Amino acid sequence: MTDSNLPHGRDSLTEDLRWRGLIQDSTGPDELRDLLDGGAATFYVGFDPTAPSLHVGHLMQVTTARRLQLAGHRPLLLVGGATGQIGDPKESAERTLNPPEVVAGWVQRIRDQLAPFVSYTGQNAAQLVNNLEWTGEMSVVEFLRDVGKHFPVNKMLAREVVRARLETGISFTEFSYQLLQANDFFELHRRHGCQLQYGGSDQWGNITAGVDYVRRRGAGPVQAFTTPLVTRSDGTKFGKTEGGAVWLDAEMTSPYAFYQFWVNADDRDVTRYLRYFSFRSREELEALEKETAERPAARVAQRALAEELTTLVHGAEETRQAVAASQALFGRGSLDDLAPETLRAALTEAGLVQLTGELPDVAGLLRDSGLVGGLKEARRVITEGGAYVNNTRVTDVDATVDPAELLHGRYLVLRRGKRSFAGVELRP
Repeated sequence: MTDSNLPHGRDSLTEDLRWRGLIQDSTGPDELRDLLDGGAATFYVGFDPTAPSLHVGHLMQVTTARRLQLAGHRPLLLVGGATGQIGDPKESAERTLNPPEVVAGWVQRIRDQLAPFVSYTGQNAAQLVNNLEWTGEMSVVEFLRDVGKHFPVNKMLAREVVRARLETGISFTEFSYQLLQANDFFELHRRHGCQLQYGGSDQWGNITAGVDYVRRRGAGPVQAFTTPLVTRSDGTKFGKTEGGAVWLDAEMTSPYAFYQFWVNADDRDVTRYLRYFSFRSREELEALEKETAERPAARVAQRALAEELTTLVHGAEETRQAVAASQALFGRGSLDDLAPETLRAALTEAGLVQLTGELPDVAGLLRDSGLVGGLKEARRVITEGGAYVNNTRVTDVDATVDPAELLHGRYLVLRRGKRSFAGVELRP
């Protein structure tokens, strides 16, 4: 699996990764460069099933896996059926342990979600692996003798997250997580010839412990690097909205909401996100960065990133619907062309009011939707020509809505001015 968008002429893969800011720490810069820019290598990245879906915070890892495979390397995508039952220590408090059967269900969902990002055919075909395969069959005595013997406690205590938990308390369960992840690297090296692990920078302690453990077991050499944690310039957490996390599962975060998350990216962040996540060439990205700096109001970079990632995660048709909805809601396209699922998702993002019985007049709808503070203001907005129902201007303060105007028999799109809109759903 190769791709012409990856630089093999002017820049090496390692240089491209560094230009994009994708390598924060590495076990050995020279050795890592030789591995990545040499022949095909087998690498792994892990995902613990601590929820029923991956979220946009995982995109750094899955798009990096795709990037490495496009350059000719072979991915092992590990979904932690074992480590997901334990949980990597958090600095704040002990994790809640999920039942094994719940974790098993999440494992399958996440395995399915990873499928669009890599290819499972060809010489460097990706492979999905589950660490429950080797961890589940290991006895306590085997774990302590074969794995635990190689881990000095003083080094484990030096890990930042462990130090942060020493005063409040940390269970042996979470304390031992590092051993399980390190053993994953050894088993993947032994079983699949894995030479490289990468992960987020918060995993550096676990990752280097794995590199050291492989060496202590007389195997290797192996290499590792970390990607930076994705942050926002304003200090808020990346991947969070007012509604919570932005999930990759379409049922948990609609494709429209996913698209809008990227369209609404801050100008200070979007060029960095493009380097992290986009598969456009360096020349294309530099052109987008220049255009964004010259015409920030056009949001060219945001729309380019939103369309590329929504297509990657949800497919071309869902992206087309999301783009169409964005245009139609502001009067630049036909509302009739939107699928009911897309329309409802868009209106939910804007604020969807559910009504039963007879519809109030347009002034009442504007009030009930929250677009105005009361009927007096609603009538003023209508009189001034700033009220729209399904993108049609309403100028009569006593106007009502014919039930035949309901989109898909149940929805109305209300708009005040050019940019403020809301939705109404008539329930039976």
